[in-house]
This record gives sequence, structure tokens and C-alpha cells, in this order.
Amino acid sequence: MLTAGMVYFFLIQSVLAKKDFSIEDTFKIHCVECHGAKGKVKGEVNLLSFTQGKDIKSNPELLQTVLEVIDFGEMPPEENQPIDKTDRQMIVSELKKLLEESLSGAKEEWVNAPIRRMTRFQYANAVKDLLDLKVEVFPLPEKMMRDRSGYFKPASGKMPAKMTVSSRALGKSGLIEPRMDGVAPFPQDLRAEHGYDTQGDHLSLSPLLMEDFFRLSRSIVKSPSFNQRNIGSWGKYFAEPNSEVNQIDELKTRLGGLLTMAFRRPVQDKTFQKYFSYANQQIDQGLGMGDVMKEVLSAILASPRFLYLYDQGEKESAHPVSNQNMDLASRLSFFLWGSLPDEELLQAAKKGVLVEEEQLSKQVDRMLTDNKLKRFCDSFPTQWLQLDRIISAVPDEKKYRDFYYAAPLYRTTMDMMMEPLLLFETVLIEDRSVLELIDSNYTFRSPRLSKWYGEEPKGKLGGPVSIPFARQSVDDRRHGGVITNGAVMTMTSGPLETKPITRGAWIAGVIFNSPPPPPPAEVPPLPEEKEVDLSMTLRERFADHRERADCAGCHEKLDPLGFALENFDPVGRWRERYHNGREVDASGILFRTHEFSNVIEFKDAILKEKNRFVRGLAGHLLRFGLGRELNPSDTLALDEIVEKVEGEDYSMKSLIHAVVQSKPFRGPSGKLALHKTK
Repeated sequence: MLTAGMVYFFLIQSVLAKKDFSIEDTFKIHCVECHGAKGKVKGEVNLLSFTQGKDIKSNPELLQTVLEVIDFGEMPPEENQPIDKTDRQMIVSELKKLLEESLSGAKEEWVNAPIRRMTRFQYANAVKDLLDLKVEVFPLPEKMMRDRSGYFKPASGKMPAKMTVSSRALGKSGLIEPRMDGVAPFPQDLRAEHGYDTQGDHLSLSPLLMEDFFRLSRSIVKSPSFNQRNIGSWGKYFAEPNSEVNQIDELKTRLGGLLTMAFRRPVQDKTFQKYFSYANQQIDQGLGMGDVMKEVLSAILASPRFLYLYDQGEKESAHPVSNQNMDLASRLSFFLWGSLPDEELLQAAKKGVLVEEEQLSKQVDRMLTDNKLKRFCDSFPTQWLQLDRIISAVPDEKKYRDFYYAAPLYRTTMDMMMEPLLLFETVLIEDRSVLELIDSNYTFRSPRLSKWYGEEPKGKLGGPVSIPFARQSVDDRRHGGVITNGAVMTMTSGPLETKPITRGAWIAGVIFNSPPPPPPAEVPPLPEEKEVDLSMTLRERFADHRERADCAGCHEKLDPLGFALENFDPVGRWRERYHNGREVDASGILFRTHEFSNVIEFKDAILKEKNRFVRGLAGHLLRFGLGRELNPSDTLALDEIVEKVEGEDYSMKSLIHAVVQSKPFRGPSGKLALHKTK
């Protein structure tokens, strides 16, 4: 009910525009009964305070909310007269115009990415790239899937038919990939329920955490693994120079290169002199060049200039365009590579050409074929799909005994989580349509996973350490895509039964980027199976919740999404009936427009709203890349992204290009125009 009054205001504003209706009168007649009259203010929205159209346009956040609830068919409530499709489209179009007017009337300022420190994952990658390190710095549980057969080769443009992978669930990355000795793991970064670990508001640097970074930097340079065999840049930074080489000149050369790469921009003279003085003091005390550079490196790795990701902008330099280029280089590199810009990217930024559309596109193309793209695949899709939830999924051991195997209780989820990740990598590497993430005619299966789905396994089931996967065609459209795979079905279920609301919330938040609000605190939980009539279906048990006024709104949105997947049991296997013999009812209507009776028709309904999905995915990518929540200005940018991607047959790489080229990602448009391609 939060926006019901607002919805009606804009509805009548649009439909009755030619009639002599004032905005004030419209509010009084249709809205204020629930939002302002007699002190009644539902959702803390008092529409009596908005007496003129200009008042509405002064609140872009409110406009955005109204636009979204109408566009997604969430308003008006079911008990009210519905809006036909044509009128709804017209209203949405008018609201977008109002939003554009609202934003154009204000000072054009695109919100920069917030100042934030690197995540643990980014820190490890940055250290590895800075030193050309041949081993891992410390274990990274963020990497849920590890390449054991060298299959990930984006430059080839093709995923192989077979590959071998390992699962994060083992928790024994040291057995999978070598790492530095004596370097303790860094604390895991937290993230919001519907956010990413790159979001700035989760990446502070407390005094205790700062101490951890100091200890970490010291342990890296003191590690027995810090040697010529493991450090690819050893000769560049740490090898002892020839006796005939001028020590001071050599020190300046090494420092200049190391500081520029570590801080992602040319170093100001004041900063350089601090590090040079420190290094020179170490030489005066008798340390060799190699040890001196280790000491300097330790200071660099604990420096805020290294740890923090930030936009320098205009304030710190007389060369704002150059700064914007450097900011963009860093933003792009951490987006696609989860690490520092390489030399080529920095050079493009130094020349001031990176903000040019053609040059930026060229760099993105290059980065998408680099093996470091695996870091993007290790980070974004796992967080987008919320696959970390599968780690804690524990189906009832007695009811689903075959879900567990080997000792000590390895789970089939170790195979399940690989299926959507390999699909995502395929769509990216082969530049396929992002719509295949909804419905694909192929998938990836291990022998164990094939058996789990009721298929004949090809090859030995194997153990839990190295898991063989093979690409196979999908003839049954109940499978294919990310929505109906076992990982999603299992992690959105309880130990004994499915959770349609949880599944619906996952679809709303992940697929359409429209997560529901948390339920009211006083709402009682759904009764356990043993506490209700066992002859009832789960849909019938939810009927009481739908009748509550404070629950009805969310249930109207989430129930069709969740019950569409009800044919999949709590461990992702197909079922036609419940254990009580009642037939599963997976019917529903999407956005009050597209009726469906089963999960295949549900997929078709989503594909009829493909631009909504693409827009949602673009929003996820933009939020991941910028490290912040999106705002109304970003809303308009998303519309432009979808338009571009639609013209490129919804290819994955066109989506990434469009996100990178968008105004929020590139920076303030007025300033970027200074280097616009002719």
C-alpha cells in the first residue's frame, strides 16, 4: 500500500490530462484517503504535501519508486480495477519523462564511486599482478570454482566440451593451488543481502583492520616464498644491480615504476620523495637494493593509496581530464579483472585517450580476451546468483540420504554450483545471448549431477576433489538456464520442504533486480508440515498469509514467481505430485500480464519481458562495477544500456560494453566530452 495513492495520482494525471483536473484535486479524490487525510499516512507517505506537479518532480526518488511499481505491475492492488496494458505503457512513458525533467532541472552531477578499500579478493589479485607472482598470496574461499584442466581460454572464443574443476566447498585450496608460505588468510569481506562485496559502505578500514594490513604486508615480504622463483618481477625490482650502475638512479627508476603501478596513477613528487627518502635511509644503513625494495614494498602494500579505490577527480590536480582517465582505468580494471590496471591500460590513461569511446571499446575488447577475466567469473556471477547460500544448504539427512556421499558427508551441492557458473562463463566467452541465462539448449553436467537429475551418467562418478564436467544438449526445457538448476532450487529450500517465497524473492531480486522488502516483524512463520493438515498443498497453506493486509502486497508479487518452480523438490529434482499425492500447481501470472501453467511457460513469460531481465542484469553489473547502490540518474542510464544491447541481439559482450560506456561508469558526461572522438 506504500505507493497505491501515488499510482492513482499519476494514472489519472496521464489519462485525464485533457480534463480540467488539478493535481491537488486528483490527490484529494483518489489518494489522500490512505495517504494524508485525517492523519492517516500509510507507508509514511503524506500526499497532501504534494499539491503541485513541480513538487513531485522535485523528488526523483519518489518518482523512481512510482515508476517501478507501475512498470512491474505491483500497483494498483489486486482488489482495485486493473490498468490495461496500453494505459500502463503510456503511464510508464509519462513517468520517465517526468523523471528526466526532474533530473535535468538539477545540476548534472553523476555520483562517483565511493571511497572504499579493496576486498580481500582484489587485494590478493593486486599483489599477484604487481609482483607477477606465480603462486597465490593466501587462500581465497571467494573462488567457488577452480579450473583444474586449463579450460578457461577467453581468447579462443570457445568453451571446450569437457573440463575438470574443483569446488570451494572443500575448504582446502592449498591442496588445489600453491600459495605463499607464512601468509595468513585475510578476513572475509561481508556483503549486503542484495549487494556485492565491492560496495563501498561495507568496505571500511578500522584501526584493527589496518593493523591486519600492516601484519599482512610484512608477512608477504618476509615469506620464504618471496624469491626469484615465484616473483616474476624479481629482476625488475628486487635483483641486486651491477656494481657499475648508479645506485641512486637505479633506486629512482625502480621506485617510480613500482609506485605508479601500485597507486594506479603517476605519483606526485611529494609522495615520491617520501618513499625515496625512506629507501635511501635503508641504503645508508647498509641494506642491499633487494632488501630495500622489500621494505618499500611492505610500506606500499599497507598504504591507503594502494588499499583504497577512489576517484581523484578535479580537486587534486590541474589536469582533470587526465585524472578522469586514470580513475576510469582503475574502475575498469577492478570491474573486469578484479585488480590493478596493466601497463597498456595505464598508458592509454596517461595519453588522455581512454575516455574516448573508440579507445575505451578497444581496451574492453582486449581485457575480455585476457585470462585475468577469470577473476570476473570468480566474483560477479557467484554474487549475482547468491551461490554462497548453497554452501550452508543442508537438506534433511534422513529424507535425502543420497544427497550426501563419501566421508565426511560431501554434498551433491559441490557439483550443483558448477552448473550455472560454467553456463555463465560460456555465455561470456562465446559472446552468446544473455537470454540463454534464462533458457539455454545446453548445460554442463558431471556424471554425479546427471545421475542426480535422473539421467544416465556418462563415465565414473568420481571423488569430490576433481570433478569432470561435460557440455551436453538440453532437450527438456525444464532444464537449461540458471533459474531451474539444482543449486538454486536447493539453496532456496528448507531441510524438508521448498520455500516458494524464498524462491520468489530470489527471482525478483536476481532475475529482475527488484528485491522485496523484508517481511513485517510481527508476521508469524508458516506452520511446519507436522503442524498442519497433511492433505493440504503448500499453496493452500500460504492462503492465510495472503489474506493479511500487511502481507498481501508482497505475496501478490512473489507467489507467482515462487510457485512457478514448485515442481522442483527441495533438492532440485522434478516431481509431479507432493508426498501426500496432491498434484503440484505451478500456474500463475507474471506482471499481471503473462499467464503460465508450468515452468516452461514461466520461462516463456520471462522471455516476453526480456528487456526487464536485461535491465536487471545491467543494474547488477553497474552496481558491482561502481561499488554503490544505484540512484534515479542511473535509472535513465539503464534504459540506454538496454536499447544498445537490444540492437546487438542481447549479446553478453555488448552488455558489458554498454555498461562500461554508460555515463555513470565513465564519469561526469560534461567533462568526458573534452576528449570526445571526432
